[in-house]
Amino acid sequence: MSQSPPSVASAAGAAVAASGAGVADWLELTKPRITLLVTLTAAAGFALASSTPFDWPRFAATLLGTALVAAGSATFNMVVERKLDRNMRRTANRPLPAGRLAVAPAVAFGSILAVAGTLLLAWRVNPLTAAIGVGTFLAYVVVYTPMKVKSSLATLVGAIPGATPPVMGWAGASGEVGLGGWILFSILFLWQLPHFLAIAWMYREDYRRAGMPLLTVNDPDGRSTTRQAVLYAVALLPVSLMPSAIGITGWPHLAGALTFGIVFLAAAWSFSRQPTHGHAKRLLLASVLYLPAVFAVAVVDHLLWR
Repeated sequence: MSQSPPSVASAAGAAVAASGAGVADWLELTKPRITLLVTLTAAAGFALASSTPFDWPRFAATLLGTALVAAGSATFNMVVERKLDRNMRRTANRPLPAGRLAVAPAVAFGSILAVAGTLLLAWRVNPLTAAIGVGTFLAYVVVYTPMKVKSSLATLVGAIPGATPPVMGWAGASGEVGLGGWILFSILFLWQLPHFLAIAWMYREDYRRAGMPLLTVNDPDGRSTTRQAVLYAVALLPVSLMPSAIGITGWPHLAGALTFGIVFLAAAWSFSRQPTHGHAKRLLLASVLYLPAVFAVAVVDHLLWR
């Protein structure tokens, strides 16, 4: 191998230093909150596919590689959407539309991150996990991001790469995807839709100004938006119980997933009854609390009680 991940990381550091931009601007390119969520769900996937003794070095490499690929994907997403971001209040001050960073250094930075993550996954984890990472990057950057200005179906398409991090974690631990990996994919896929619909409803005027034909932009009374949020929350409830059904977890996860799922569904139902900004915000909060709670209970159940 002509170049190892550490040397790629050094190149990233040199690119950042040479640009003269603030560290906060470079960090913002990576969408750190989303990248953190990606990393945590990958960690859950790895843990749920693991048995004793736990492989800590492989675990660390899987998380770091996944985080780097996610950060690279986020950077390219910001590059592609920089002109759209200028038209939205909540994104107009991002580094690229605000002019604090130029496009070329951002592209170089995102490339370095994505390549470093892929090399690390292939080198220290396994080729399957690296391949899933490449597929996720391409689906997010090449398919989903341009599609956002063309069709409301982009929301469904974007949920596919958004649901792959726990699959990468599962593959990192086991060397295969398997039924467990597909169940985790399904949980995250279904969870994303009410989560994003809440965001899209709250910021629908921003999306309208940017020319994104999302469902919420063409749904003035919110009936279609809220109906879909409820339907996906209903579908999520039985799927979230499947890890217990196939023996990955036991009754603690079953009870937790059922309880959290009912709370999440109640928030979606409340949003459907009153499609206001406040109820959308409550659904968003419920979604943000739901995912780490369900995954945490599953991991603790699998590692400590099984």
